[in-house]
Amino acid sequence: MNNAIALTGIVLLALACIGPAQAQVDAEAAQALAKRNDCFKCHAIDKTKKGPSYKRVAARLKTKPDGVETIVEHITTGPMIQLVDGSDERHKIIDTKDPAELENLARWILSL
Repeated sequence: MNNAIALTGIVLLALACIGPAQAQVDAEAAQALAKRNDCFKCHAIDKTKKGPSYKRVAARLKTKPDGVETIVEHITTGPMIQLVDGSDERHKIIDTKDPAELENLARWILSL
């Protein structure tokens, strides 16, 4: 009986650790936020436009432990960026301060 309780505890602990790492992404909401902010003017899912494709961004950041935070910081602080043509401009700051929306968008990008 004690072994069964211990095993159940271990399984529940393992699931708790896995859960946050694989948080559900609301792709529809993420894409709506991106459209509302004209993100697709410079980015596409799988091809380079003025900026890198979202798949390229995901390939660079999805294995990094701070990938979500890196994207959120980038889209909320307006850093200087270099465009494909070599020109520089400030990245547009997204129009939401909702941490859940920002994290969902970042996780959607990383899921590509």
